[in-house]
Amino acid sequence: AKRFHDHRELLSSNVDFDAVIVATPDHTHAVISAAAMHAGKHVYCQKPLTHDAYESRALARIAKQTGVSTQLGIQGHSGEGRMLISEWIWDGAIGEVKEVEAWCSLSYAPHGHASWSSPCSDRPSKIQPIPEGMDWENWIGPAPMRPYHSCYHPKVWRCFWDFGSGMMGDRGVHTIDAIVSSLKLGHPESIECHQVKGGTKDVHPESAIIEFRFPQREGFPPLKLTWREGSEPPRPKELEEGRNFPKEGGVIYKGSKGMLMNDVYGGSPRLIPETAMKAFKRPKKILPRVKDGHEQDWIRACKAGKYDGAGAHFGYGGHLTEITLLGNVAKKFPGKKLNWDGELMRVTNHDEANAWVRRPYRDGWSLDKLA
Repeated sequence: AKRFHDHRELLSSNVDFDAVIVATPDHTHAVISAAAMHAGKHVYCQKPLTHDAYESRALARIAKQTGVSTQLGIQGHSGEGRMLISEWIWDGAIGEVKEVEAWCSLSYAPHGHASWSSPCSDRPSKIQPIPEGMDWENWIGPAPMRPYHSCYHPKVWRCFWDFGSGMMGDRGVHTIDAIVSSLKLGHPESIECHQVKGGTKDVHPESAIIEFRFPQREGFPPLKLTWREGSEPPRPKELEEGRNFPKEGGVIYKGSKGMLMNDVYGGSPRLIPETAMKAFKRPKKILPRVKDGHEQDWIRACKAGKYDGAGAHFGYGGHLTEITLLGNVAKKFPGKKLNWDGELMRVTNHDEANAWVRRPYRDGWSLDKLA
């Protein structure tokens, strides 16, 4: 196999290949995926699909226009648990769901800043030499240029606003997936960050609580979705003593007839209390199953030539990522309820927030078709 330092050189070369897997830091997902799709390549992109909400909408549009097969790397979407959650809720196992708690108890703090003079600094004051063989210009990509430092790369870029999407993008896309698909969520009508701890203009916060409000949908009442990162929700009284929350995070669906809990990837769904689970008569399975994994689901779509043949194609994955990344917009304006117009893709009551819906690109980078 030939090796390239720059995806643009690969895509303009005479190398014959069919598909691309994008596993770079978040801030370059969109530009690489868009360039590959414009070149007629199928694309599997790791989560979160993009770095901001505008990019998510754009990639969904490009995927449909080009007709290539795509898949977002949220393996739980192809899992049995995510499908059981939908089937149980649709069958009325817990009644009408008007409230959902979703969380990731992990935190990036102290952000891997041991090499800094102060863990609370926005940026390191010292400049380090670029490691031999590293193309720092290309790694920075569409983000604003800054000098190289090991606090960004390797590994720690996720907690920086310019490169990563924080816990909302890291785990939120996984965790909220089953909620979006089971409750058939469209655009939220508002997003509000109720609590935020730590963080700087450069670094994502240590913890946050964000509330999404969704309007009534056909067959579903209005929904309040609360996302917590760096903490857990209040423990329901129905959860038996000695029974733990799922490790690292999960979801609790609060229905008019009961509750349902699952882990961060939509797996291990159980009604609570356990007595309700044991008494539950499971409905017939109606969703098609993926028996050999999320990646094979994409490969089949590529071979069939179906742009929406994979379960988490960019039409779905883009919408899911867009929702979660609106949570990051709310983090920038804690205590401010942001009203969202999904069709116009704008915050309608706080124009300053729209600068975070679509982040500007550095000169020389765009989502447009390659010349």
